[in-house]
Amino acid sequence: MDGLYVDHRRPKSKKAVKEAVQDDPARVSIESTSMFGGFDGPLTEAPVGTYHFVGPDPYSDRRFYGTITKTDSAITVK
Repeated sequence: MDGLYVDHRRPKSKKAVKEAVQDDPARVSIESTSMFGGFDGPLTEAPVGTYHFVGPDPYSDRRFYGTITKTDSAITVK
């Protein structure tokens, strides 16, 4: 499970993540929490794939979970 930032702050809800991705995906950054690697950086620069996230804080506060799927033509949040 990765962590997310929206405008350099932890999102309060999955709804906030969805709205940010719809508005401007560059506002969302992925934080890899795996010691084995992963993607860290802006969502717009992430490779095509699926990213599972937890929030608001992946280390101490796991109130919501979701998945971001990035294809060549779209980014969706579920």
